[in-house]
Amino acid sequence: MIVVHVVAACCAAPLVRWLGPRAFLLLAAAPAAAAGWAAAHYDQVADGGALSEHTPWIPALGVDLALRCDALALVMVLIAGGIGALVMLYCAAYFAPGTPQLGAFAGALTAFAGAMLGLVLADDLIVLYVLWELTTVFSFLLIGHSSQYRTNRRAALQALLVTTLGGLVMLVGFLMLGHAAHTYRISRMLADPPGGGALVAGGLVLVLVGALSKSAVWPFSFWLPGAMAAATPVSAYLHAAAMVKAGVYLIARLAPGFADVPPWRPMVLVLGSATMLLGGWRALRETDLKLLLAFGTVSQLGFLTVLVGDGTRDAALAGADVILAHALFKAPLFLTVGAIDHLTGTRDLTRLSGVGRSLPALAAVAVLAGLSMAGLPPLLGFVGKEAAVSALLAAGPGEAWALTAVILGSALTTAYTLRFLWGAFARKGGAPPLAPVTVAPGARVAPLLLGPPLLCALAGLLLGPGSQWLDPLLARYADAFPSGAAPYHLALWHGWGPPLGLSAVSWVLGAALFLAGRPLAALGGRLSQVDGDQVFARSLWALERLSLQVTGAVQRGSLPVYLGTALVVLFGFQTARLIAGAPWPDPGALQWYDSVPQLVVAVGVAGVAVLCVLARQRMKAAVLAGVTGYGAGLLYVLHGAPDLALTQFAVETVSLTVFVLVLRRLPARFPDGSRKWRTRRGVQLVLSVAAGGLLAALLHLCLAARTGPPSGPGLFSATAHEGVRNVVATTLVDLRAWDTMGESAVLAAAAVGVTSLVYLRRRVRVPVAQPVPGTEETGGPPPTAPVAGPGAPTGAVPGSASIALDRSAEAPGTSGESGARAGRRDAWKLPARPGARPHRGSPVAPRRTWLAASSTLAPEGRSVMFEVMARLVFHPIVVLSLYLLFSAENQPGGGFTAGLVAGLALAVRYLAGGRLELAAAAPVDAGFLLGLGLLIITGTGLAGLWLGGSVLASGKVTGDFWLVGPFHAASPVLFDTGVYVLVLGVVLDVLRSLGSEIDRRLERERGTGPAGGGEGRR
Repeated sequence: MIVVHVVAACCAAPLVRWLGPRAFLLLAAAPAAAAGWAAAHYDQVADGGALSEHTPWIPALGVDLALRCDALALVMVLIAGGIGALVMLYCAAYFAPGTPQLGAFAGALTAFAGAMLGLVLADDLIVLYVLWELTTVFSFLLIGHSSQYRTNRRAALQALLVTTLGGLVMLVGFLMLGHAAHTYRISRMLADPPGGGALVAGGLVLVLVGALSKSAVWPFSFWLPGAMAAATPVSAYLHAAAMVKAGVYLIARLAPGFADVPPWRPMVLVLGSATMLLGGWRALRETDLKLLLAFGTVSQLGFLTVLVGDGTRDAALAGADVILAHALFKAPLFLTVGAIDHLTGTRDLTRLSGVGRSLPALAAVAVLAGLSMAGLPPLLGFVGKEAAVSALLAAGPGEAWALTAVILGSALTTAYTLRFLWGAFARKGGAPPLAPVTVAPGARVAPLLLGPPLLCALAGLLLGPGSQWLDPLLARYADAFPSGAAPYHLALWHGWGPPLGLSAVSWVLGAALFLAGRPLAALGGRLSQVDGDQVFARSLWALERLSLQVTGAVQRGSLPVYLGTALVVLFGFQTARLIAGAPWPDPGALQWYDSVPQLVVAVGVAGVAVLCVLARQRMKAAVLAGVTGYGAGLLYVLHGAPDLALTQFAVETVSLTVFVLVLRRLPARFPDGSRKWRTRRGVQLVLSVAAGGLLAALLHLCLAARTGPPSGPGLFSATAHEGVRNVVATTLVDLRAWDTMGESAVLAAAAVGVTSLVYLRRRVRVPVAQPVPGTEETGGPPPTAPVAGPGAPTGAVPGSASIALDRSAEAPGTSGESGARAGRRDAWKLPARPGARPHRGSPVAPRRTWLAASSTLAPEGRSVMFEVMARLVFHPIVVLSLYLLFSAENQPGGGFTAGLVAGLALAVRYLAGGRLELAAAAPVDAGFLLGLGLLIITGTGLAGLWLGGSVLASGKVTGDFWLVGPFHAASPVLFDTGVYVLVLGVVLDVLRSLGSEIDRRLERERGTGPAGGGEGRR
């Protein structure tokens, strides 16, 4: 069922484009199927059965994709599925054709229904948390759907922050409870609850914080009224029947096992009672019908929290009944408001007049739902209210205060119910400050706007007398709690007694409160000095101001400062820890080197590092820094690590190439030797030496502290068992493939992010070249004079006009256009292939060149020797990269190293022939290579489900080919191929961004261009 909702959500946008709002009629089939499935299993679950299934997810942590449907879950599935289907039918008439982004709205609403369905069926705390946060995300999208309005954006952000913060706190509580119970399976945890203690008590408090924030219980109740900025179907589903019930559901789910733990009952009963009273009192002051219902929902959620968290059987039975009744009366009330707003254009109850006489059917639906909300017979709301009062009376004097709060809350419910019905449908006399709004003569409510709320209201009416049909199912959940001598059973009539008398008192008191509504509203306005919504807004604004001040103080835009700060923190904390812990090994066990060549190389690397520090030219420093890297690679060779050495050599070569490309845009020399510069360089030198020495000491301490046997022999045996000899490559693509997959994704994201900065769109003002008078008649090009000022383009003369030009628009491939696409456009400008026959009419045949684009370079920038060498070594380097890729199982190599080597082949072509030569050598988009590499890696990982039964499990295929002999193909080789393609894409992206793009900008600044392809040479 969950998958059906996911598929329907994915199909929502195409369906809406095809059918318009009528697509909701098809999308309603998904939640309707869930409700039908629940109805089909009603008898089985009511008889004590439970439907369950689970699939291992994270076996090492005991986390499974476990789903379980018992009595409580079945009730919630009926609500989420049934109300969801009716709301979607309502949407088909509520939204007009052509509503902006209706497909996204439909997809989010359908996905929310699926997430809510999974949440109530989840039998694992971690799975429940994931689905919990999915409902938060989808509710954020639904509330903020009309993002052009500031109110919607603010309400969506407020709901997201409050519920997400509560969810994160709840996750910590889940982990604490799971640790205490030694399982995350909810059914097992409730069957054998962990004993008391600080861990369980603290975990329960954190879980309750998450549940209360989700269900808008005080002090988190302010976000729900603000969410009324969403469309009416969203309010009817998320904020009346589904999402806000998630917190109540979680309390009801955990109450059988934890209601007796000390923090539980006081926290739930006190906050629930306060919410019930505060929400009902605030509803009496509202003039917007949706806000009135929203605060009424807050009050009802507090009532539900008291019932399901009380921890007794009768209260749990009443709570389960009120959960269903609340969905059946609050959803149609919201839908009724939507119909009124749809017809009149307003929800202000002080302006609406005579709507009930004009729309009697809609008024009848609202009256049925409102009477159920007020708890009047013979509706289902009355049955639940009677059960609640009876349960609290049976609890004894200890909960008399809770019973008093429930009676007062019921009185407030009756009062705001009467206020709603009067404000929405009554004819009002007098002279309101604004003209009264009535329904146009002959106006009718569309069948799909009237049918869904009518079905909900009729269900509440039928289930009142038929509550004995619900009793077997709801009592099955309630029986998990301790019960008294005479368990309570749901029925419409229990005779004359205290519960009925207290209900009558609440009705009379509620009617009195309604009649005194205006004085009470004025009193409430005087007493309401603090508003939760305003407190949240001010707190958020103060946090933003503080963050801006802190950011402005510490984020100065200086990379040396950032790096120095990181090194100081590393050096300070680690040094203090080393001094305090004193993990010093025996000095006699210190071995400085294994062989004399290692010592020689190490001394040479240190000497080159000193020369690098003393260098005054940037290029010289970059080359010396590269030499230190090659020296480290040589140490790997001497230590017997050819794979690491090969990777180090390739990385250093690519890094040096990148340095050379970047240094073209920087001054040739470092700043002069001023006192300030010398001081700063001295500080940098001290920090660098201290950090390097610390890392060397930490490495030695880590190696000296090892007491277990090395893992090398075990890895060698594991790889030898599979017939391969390269332990390093096999570890990367098989035993540690998850790490390699994550690192590859990070590498791709970093490459895209960094290189995208090069193509950032910038706007500058440049003078427009004005023709010199008198030159137009000559027919020749107008003479130009250089413009004063740095960076002025060649070929311009001073003029009075200037325009804002987009730098990226002057040449292809910049600002939004990938480097690869620009490269392909450059490739179209290449001259004819060497040796090609000239076109008819061409005066001169093209010259034969060693490289395809070398003729586009200026003569002073060409090197024939370099072109010859590039032509000769390009293909051997590519072949070498393929050899390193496919021989990695038994020889040094691997996808990462092979990709770098192939990238070096492209670098050679670029350095020899320029940016157009790079476009000719690699006429493919770098982003395509990145995506293809990730796709191959991910596909290989998913193929492990078929090959070995789990993600990234390896498999192999062996056989014999005619004339070839036996062959052996392993999935890690395909995984390594994905790494190869991804790394090649990264190198290509770097060459095109830091190479070709910078070349293009230099050509624009100098007023030059490639000689070929029509751009000309100056």
